[in-house]
Amino acid sequence: MNPRETLFAVLRHEATDQVPWVPFAGVHAGLLAGYDATEVLTDADMLVRSLLEVNRLYKPHGQPVIFDLQLEAECLGCELRWVKNGPPSVISHPLENDPIVPCDCTIPDAGSGRLPVVLDAMRRMKAEVGETTALYGLICGPFTLASHLRGNDIFMDLYDDEDFVANLLDYCCRVSEAVARLYVDAGMDVIAVVDPLISQISASHFEQFMSPVFGRLFDTIRSMDVFSSFFVCGDATRNIEVMCQTRPDSIAVDENVDLRAAKTISDRYNIVMGGNIALTSVMLLGTQQSNMKAVIDIFDQLDSRRNFILSPGCDMPYDVPVENVVGVAQAVLHEDEVRVILRGYHETDDNSSESVDLPDYSRLKKPLVEVFTLDSATCAACTYMMGAAIAAKEVFGEQINLIEYKATTRENLARFKKIGVRNLPSMYINGELKYRSLIPSRQELHAAISEAIDALR
Repeated sequence: MNPRETLFAVLRHEATDQVPWVPFAGVHAGLLAGYDATEVLTDADMLVRSLLEVNRLYKPHGQPVIFDLQLEAECLGCELRWVKNGPPSVISHPLENDPIVPCDCTIPDAGSGRLPVVLDAMRRMKAEVGETTALYGLICGPFTLASHLRGNDIFMDLYDDEDFVANLLDYCCRVSEAVARLYVDAGMDVIAVVDPLISQISASHFEQFMSPVFGRLFDTIRSMDVFSSFFVCGDATRNIEVMCQTRPDSIAVDENVDLRAAKTISDRYNIVMGGNIALTSVMLLGTQQSNMKAVIDIFDQLDSRRNFILSPGCDMPYDVPVENVVGVAQAVLHEDEVRVILRGYHETDDNSSESVDLPDYSRLKKPLVEVFTLDSATCAACTYMMGAAIAAKEVFGEQINLIEYKATTRENLARFKKIGVRNLPSMYINGELKYRSLIPSRQELHAAISEAIDALR
């Protein structure tokens, strides 16, 4: 079987001789061809050249054409902030002050926003590598899209305005279905519904609001005779089972999730599990050997390799060293040889917690809110948790201090280790964990901060 057929066989739950590998090289693809993130997300020629380099260097069984969860939001009127080394982020929310569900006439078509660029790149990639590589069309999931449109208030709406949330999700699902149809028409083999904010809600809210919407969406994708994937970032552990019940062909998780435990659940539903090489501590800041070892460690922790696809935990950071991803590919394609290479290899701890000093939380003059993120500029769940903290800072002003620590430097990873951060994003107040992979409502966060202020008086 060629790489594409190997991936298809796994998605059909058949036995294969090799675990398929799907590098989520979104903006990182631009690094390979000398383009920055903005260029590769706005120019079809640059995008195709970059994707062909991904295909040549990383030998994937499958690869996404674009990884930009803001694309649909931009089509629907959200303003974006662009950066050179990451995907854009949403900075305005059309429904923030006017919670009215848009009409169907606003659903994107083939001429909307940057969709012509994406569809052109998809068709060209299909012609270039479509016979040997499975191509993924990534769409923004309904809940994350609803969050882009509504802003942080969507998390209060889950409690205060259930009808609005249900209607908005229904609209966002229709947007997802429309974009999925465009991508299938352009030749995509797998439609991946990427919804990072699913990890930020409870299983009960998922069942109430998300199950009908995602179940319908995956039924629609199935009716197009292509495969589907449900891709979630953050600690989605509590939602793995309810995600399986929406009937996707596969699920992809990041390093916050215990892969073995999650696969035990997905195997009960005969759903393929994908993941979950650590993005920053391994891919961005590790060595080629540590990346090879990460792959072998993942293989070794699984009870069975059936129904499994190896991939990074999410969209790879732009600056991931090329040799690290090549190391991952080598471990997948030449596992026995890599095991020999790794004999006697011992990882060194370059992120020793002794290298950082924590604040003396017992002597703070005012509450300190610390938000630990992958990177709020590039991670949607991190964006909205940081957004909640920033909104609180605007209310409390000089009564509190606020700082974000991003998992993009060794010093910050050492800080994460010393304070005991286990999942991203997480929010601490005065050194105490308050919210772990769960974005607080405005009322909850304000109450927690007010309590911290009172405690210091």
